[in-house]
Amino acid sequence: MTLEPLQLPAPQEGRPVVIAGPCSAESEEQMMFVAYALRDAGVGVLRAGAWKPRTKPGGFEGRGEEALPWIVRAARSCGMLSATEVATAAHVHAALEAGIDMLWIGARTTANPFAVQEIADTLRALGSRVPVLVKNPVSPDTELWTGALERLNAAGITRLAAVHRGFSSYGESYYRNAPIWRVPIELHRRLPGLPLLCDPSHIAGRREIVGEVSQQAMDLCFDGLMVEVHCCPDSALSDARQQLTPQAFADMLAALKLRHNPQAPCASLDALREEIDRIDDLLLATLARRMAVSDEIGRHKQREGIPVVQPDRYKALIDRRSAQAADAGLSPDFVRAVLAAIHEESVRRQLSIVR
Repeated sequence: MTLEPLQLPAPQEGRPVVIAGPCSAESEEQMMFVAYALRDAGVGVLRAGAWKPRTKPGGFEGRGEEALPWIVRAARSCGMLSATEVATAAHVHAALEAGIDMLWIGARTTANPFAVQEIADTLRALGSRVPVLVKNPVSPDTELWTGALERLNAAGITRLAAVHRGFSSYGESYYRNAPIWRVPIELHRRLPGLPLLCDPSHIAGRREIVGEVSQQAMDLCFDGLMVEVHCCPDSALSDARQQLTPQAFADMLAALKLRHNPQAPCASLDALREEIDRIDDLLLATLARRMAVSDEIGRHKQREGIPVVQPDRYKALIDRRSAQAADAGLSPDFVRAVLAAIHEESVRRQLSIVR
């Protein structure tokens, strides 16, 4: 990918980039109030949604094109850049005609390659080089996220950034959208020159833990944050629970602890990393031995006409090892995930043997 520096303004030297503003632009007065409050906190990019994709019809779906001048005027009056979400070619045309400085693509749109391609083709046709932020798709699919970025880059958009907003999950959860940090970490490994921001508001889903998620992102060396801030969150027309007041937002920024020198030399840390490397070598050797035994089991099953998968055996293995996990100081969920991956590989190898 061909990338240029995005050059997003930071609140002050040595602090992370911060994009902030309400979930939705509800009125010009609201946008002006929030913009001035954020300017005082040092924010350089004002964000707000004009179009809001809702899961079900009948809810507040944004003010549409009417809101775009509000966002632009509020940002310019405070010396800030403006940003809004687009999901269609019509959105792109309207946003750029209104003078929006930066676009972002939401999780639902990123998950749809046709929609991303439509946006990319529109930007190419307009000859636009507007910066575009791409949120992760709703599922933890690194390929889909990378593909969206590549489609835009192929259309000539070289000022890109990725925004991690978490992933949808079923059932009760501590987060609204599970962070699954390994996915953005893998994206950054593949595209090290791509700025990586975190949207703690959508991960958290409730304002009480937005600061906690923001700190986790800083500890993982994210380049910045994209935070929802509303003048009166409880009366917000969308995502009321996860938006911060301007004062709570300023307090959160001030409380963030930054790791300024993650590569600082440290003899004790180097020794611990060497120990990790030795353990990893042993893990790989052990896994290789386990797979060799699994292959032998596969050959035995082939000779005796035994089915590859034994559900009762697998359930007993998972139950036993999960019970052992707590005694070993490990998360049962982590152990189950590791065992599931090992079992999947064993099954794959045995299927190739009995074929």
